[in-house]
Amino acid sequence: MDVLTQNWALYGRGLLGTVELTVYASLLALALGVLMAGFRVAPVGSLRALGTVWVTVLRNTPLTLLFFAVLLGLPRFGLVLPFQLFAVLALGCYTSAFICEAVRSGINTVPVGQGEAARSLGMSFPHTLGAVVLPQAFRAVIPPVGSTLIALAKNSAIAGSFSVVELLGTYKTLGELGYGVVWTFVWIAVGYLLVTLALSAVFALLERRWGVPR
Repeated sequence: MDVLTQNWALYGRGLLGTVELTVYASLLALALGVLMAGFRVAPVGSLRALGTVWVTVLRNTPLTLLFFAVLLGLPRFGLVLPFQLFAVLALGCYTSAFICEAVRSGINTVPVGQGEAARSLGMSFPHTLGAVVLPQAFRAVIPPVGSTLIALAKNSAIAGSFSVVELLGTYKTLGELGYGVVWTFVWIAVGYLLVTLALSAVFALLERRWGVPR
Protein backbone atom coordinates (compact mmCIF):
# COMPACT_ATOMS: atom_id res chain seq x y z
CA MET A 1 0.00 0.00 0.00
CA ASP A 2 2.95 2.35 0.53
CA VAL A 3 3.34 3.03 -3.17
CA LEU A 4 -0.24 4.33 -3.24
CA THR A 5 -0.49 6.11 0.11
CA GLN A 6 2.81 7.91 -0.35
CA ASN A 7 2.01 9.01 -3.91
CA TRP A 8 -1.64 10.05 -3.81
CA ALA A 9 -0.93 13.29 -5.66
CA LEU A 10 1.00 11.57 -8.45
CA TYR A 11 -1.62 8.89 -8.97
CA GLY A 12 -4.35 11.51 -8.74
CA ARG A 13 -2.79 13.64 -11.49
CA GLY A 14 -2.35 10.58 -13.66
CA LEU A 15 -5.93 9.44 -13.12
CA LEU A 16 -7.27 12.93 -13.82
CA GLY A 17 -5.18 13.08 -17.01
CA THR A 18 -6.58 9.74 -18.17
CA VAL A 19 -10.16 10.84 -17.44
CA GLU A 20 -9.71 14.14 -19.28
CA LEU A 21 -8.08 12.42 -22.24
CA THR A 22 -10.87 9.83 -22.37
CA VAL A 23 -13.66 12.41 -22.16
CA TYR A 24 -12.27 14.80 -24.78
CA ALA A 25 -11.24 12.04 -27.18
CA SER A 26 -14.64 10.35 -26.77
CA LEU A 27 -16.47 13.56 -27.65
CA LEU A 28 -14.30 14.01 -30.74
CA ALA A 29 -14.72 10.35 -31.73
CA LEU A 30 -18.51 10.51 -31.36
CA ALA A 31 -18.79 13.71 -33.40
CA LEU A 32 -16.53 12.48 -36.20
CA GLY A 33 -17.95 8.96 -36.10
CA VAL A 34 -21.54 10.09 -36.52
CA LEU A 35 -20.51 12.53 -39.27
CA MET A 36 -18.62 9.83 -41.18
CA ALA A 37 -21.48 7.38 -40.74
CA GLY A 38 -23.73 9.97 -42.36
CA PHE A 39 -21.23 10.31 -45.19
CA ARG A 40 -21.15 6.55 -45.71
CA VAL A 41 -24.90 6.35 -46.28
CA ALA A 42 -25.20 9.67 -48.13
CA PRO A 43 -26.64 9.78 -51.65
CA VAL A 44 -23.59 11.78 -52.82
CA GLY A 45 -20.83 9.54 -54.15
CA SER A 46 -17.95 11.80 -53.11
CA LEU A 47 -19.15 11.83 -49.49
CA ARG A 48 -19.46 8.04 -49.47
CA ALA A 49 -15.94 7.76 -50.86
CA LEU A 50 -14.59 10.15 -48.19
CA GLY A 51 -16.28 8.16 -45.44
CA THR A 52 -14.95 4.88 -46.81
CA VAL A 53 -11.38 6.19 -47.08
CA TRP A 54 -11.54 7.64 -43.56
CA VAL A 55 -12.66 4.34 -42.04
CA THR A 56 -10.36 2.13 -44.12
CA VAL A 57 -7.22 4.16 -43.40
CA LEU A 58 -7.78 4.70 -39.68
CA ARG A 59 -9.01 1.20 -38.86
CA ASN A 60 -5.96 -0.33 -40.52
CA THR A 61 -3.36 2.04 -39.05
CA PRO A 62 -1.72 1.03 -35.75
CA LEU A 63 -2.61 3.54 -33.06
CA THR A 64 1.02 4.00 -32.02
CA LEU A 65 1.93 4.89 -35.60
CA LEU A 66 -0.94 7.39 -35.67
CA PHE A 67 0.42 8.99 -32.48
CA PHE A 68 3.81 9.37 -34.14
CA ALA A 69 2.19 10.84 -37.26
CA VAL A 70 0.19 13.39 -35.26
CA LEU A 71 2.78 14.39 -32.65
CA LEU A 72 5.76 14.46 -35.01
CA GLY A 73 4.12 15.13 -38.37
CA LEU A 74 1.73 18.01 -37.71
CA PRO A 75 4.39 20.34 -36.21
CA ARG A 76 6.29 20.04 -39.52
CA PHE A 77 3.34 21.81 -41.14
CA GLY A 78 3.40 24.59 -38.57
CA LEU A 79 0.68 23.17 -36.33
CA VAL A 80 2.15 23.28 -32.83
CA LEU A 81 -0.23 22.35 -30.03
CA PRO A 82 0.06 20.98 -26.47
CA PHE A 83 0.88 17.27 -26.37
CA GLN A 84 -2.44 16.49 -24.68
CA LEU A 85 -4.35 18.05 -27.57
CA PHE A 86 -2.29 16.05 -30.06
CA ALA A 87 -3.16 12.91 -28.09
CA VAL A 88 -6.86 13.82 -28.15
CA LEU A 89 -6.69 14.22 -31.94
CA ALA A 90 -4.93 10.88 -32.42
CA LEU A 91 -7.24 8.95 -30.09
CA GLY A 92 -10.40 10.68 -31.27
CA CYS A 93 -9.72 10.25 -34.98
CA TYR A 94 -8.66 6.62 -34.57
CA THR A 95 -11.71 5.69 -32.51
CA SER A 96 -14.08 7.61 -34.80
CA ALA A 97 -13.57 4.96 -37.49
CA PHE A 98 -14.96 2.28 -35.17
CA ILE A 99 -17.77 4.56 -33.97
CA CYS A 100 -18.64 5.20 -37.62
CA GLU A 101 -19.08 1.52 -38.37
CA ALA A 102 -21.12 0.96 -35.20
CA VAL A 103 -23.45 3.85 -36.08
CA ARG A 104 -23.69 2.73 -39.70
CA SER A 105 -24.75 -0.74 -38.56
CA GLY A 106 -27.41 0.92 -36.42
CA ILE A 107 -28.61 2.98 -39.38
CA ASN A 108 -28.97 -0.23 -41.37
CA THR A 109 -31.38 -1.58 -38.74
CA VAL A 110 -33.85 1.24 -39.44
CA PRO A 111 -36.46 0.12 -42.00
CA VAL A 112 -35.90 1.64 -45.44
CA GLY A 113 -39.51 2.78 -45.48
CA GLN A 114 -38.77 5.28 -42.71
CA GLY A 115 -36.37 7.22 -44.91
CA GLU A 116 -38.61 6.92 -47.96
CA ALA A 117 -41.58 8.26 -46.02
CA ALA A 118 -39.51 11.22 -44.82
CA ARG A 119 -38.33 12.00 -48.34
CA SER A 120 -41.90 11.79 -49.64
CA LEU A 121 -42.74 14.56 -47.18
CA GLY A 122 -40.06 16.74 -48.74
CA MET A 123 -37.42 16.32 -46.03
CA SER A 124 -33.79 16.65 -47.13
CA PHE A 125 -31.24 13.90 -46.52
CA PRO A 126 -29.58 15.67 -43.53
CA HIS A 127 -32.98 16.37 -42.02
CA THR A 128 -34.12 12.78 -42.56
CA LEU A 129 -30.91 11.44 -41.07
CA GLY A 130 -30.98 13.69 -38.02
CA ALA A 131 -34.70 13.67 -37.25
CA VAL A 132 -35.82 10.21 -38.36
CA VAL A 133 -32.99 7.71 -38.82
CA LEU A 134 -30.36 8.50 -36.17
CA PRO A 135 -32.79 8.69 -33.21
CA GLN A 136 -33.93 5.15 -34.02
CA ALA A 137 -30.41 3.91 -34.76
CA PHE A 138 -29.17 5.32 -31.43
CA ARG A 139 -31.07 2.67 -29.49
CA ALA A 140 -29.34 -0.16 -31.36
CA VAL A 141 -25.78 1.16 -31.13
CA ILE A 142 -25.51 1.84 -27.39
CA PRO A 143 -23.69 -1.46 -26.57
CA PRO A 144 -21.10 -1.36 -29.41
CA VAL A 145 -20.41 2.35 -28.89
CA GLY A 146 -19.94 1.72 -25.18
CA SER A 147 -17.47 -1.08 -25.86
CA THR A 148 -15.57 1.14 -28.30
CA LEU A 149 -15.25 3.99 -25.80
CA ILE A 150 -14.09 1.58 -23.09
CA ALA A 151 -11.38 0.45 -25.53
CA LEU A 152 -10.52 4.14 -26.07
CA ALA A 153 -10.00 4.60 -22.33
CA LYS A 154 -7.52 1.72 -22.29
CA ASN A 155 -5.83 2.90 -25.49
CA SER A 156 -5.16 6.24 -23.81
CA ALA A 157 -2.27 4.51 -22.03
CA ILE A 158 -0.23 4.97 -25.22
CA ALA A 159 -0.28 8.73 -24.67
CA GLY A 160 1.93 8.30 -21.61
CA SER A 161 4.82 7.38 -23.91
CA PHE A 162 4.48 10.76 -25.64
CA SER A 163 4.95 13.10 -22.64
CA VAL A 164 1.21 13.31 -21.93
CA VAL A 165 0.20 13.29 -18.27
CA GLU A 166 -1.89 10.18 -17.75
CA LEU A 167 -2.08 7.16 -15.47
CA LEU A 168 0.38 4.76 -17.10
CA GLY A 169 3.01 7.46 -17.33
CA THR A 170 3.29 7.55 -13.52
CA TYR A 171 5.33 4.33 -13.55
CA LYS A 172 8.37 6.25 -14.84
CA THR A 173 8.44 8.60 -11.86
CA LEU A 174 7.68 5.83 -9.38
CA GLY A 175 10.41 3.65 -10.86
CA GLU A 176 12.92 6.47 -10.47
CA LEU A 177 11.86 6.80 -6.81
CA GLY A 178 12.68 3.13 -6.26
CA TYR A 179 9.22 1.65 -5.83
CA GLY A 180 8.60 -1.96 -6.87
CA VAL A 181 7.36 -2.49 -10.41
CA VAL A 182 4.65 -4.99 -9.49
CA TRP A 183 2.72 -2.83 -7.02
CA THR A 184 3.25 0.26 -9.15
CA PHE A 185 1.44 -1.42 -12.03
CA VAL A 186 -1.18 -3.01 -9.76
CA TRP A 187 -2.41 0.42 -8.68
CA ILE A 188 -2.20 1.73 -12.23
CA ALA A 189 -4.40 -1.19 -13.29
CA VAL A 190 -6.86 -0.36 -10.49
CA GLY A 191 -7.08 3.20 -11.82
CA TYR A 192 -7.90 2.01 -15.33
CA LEU A 193 -10.41 -0.42 -13.87
CA LEU A 194 -12.20 2.45 -12.12
CA VAL A 195 -12.40 4.41 -15.39
CA THR A 196 -13.70 1.46 -17.42
CA LEU A 197 -16.21 0.45 -14.73
CA ALA A 198 -17.54 4.01 -14.66
CA LEU A 199 -17.98 3.95 -18.45
CA SER A 200 -19.64 0.53 -18.25
CA ALA A 201 -22.08 1.82 -15.65
CA VAL A 202 -22.98 4.86 -17.78
CA PHE A 203 -23.69 2.76 -20.86
CA ALA A 204 -25.56 0.12 -18.86
CA LEU A 205 -27.82 2.93 -17.61
CA LEU A 206 -28.29 4.23 -21.16
CA GLU A 207 -29.09 0.75 -22.42
CA ARG A 208 -31.69 0.16 -19.71
CA ARG A 209 -33.25 3.52 -20.48
CA TRP A 210 -33.14 3.59 -24.29
CA GLY A 211 -31.71 0.31 -25.54
CA VAL A 212 -33.57 -2.12 -27.77
CA PRO A 213 -35.28 -4.82 -25.63
CA ARG A 214 -33.76 -8.24 -26.16
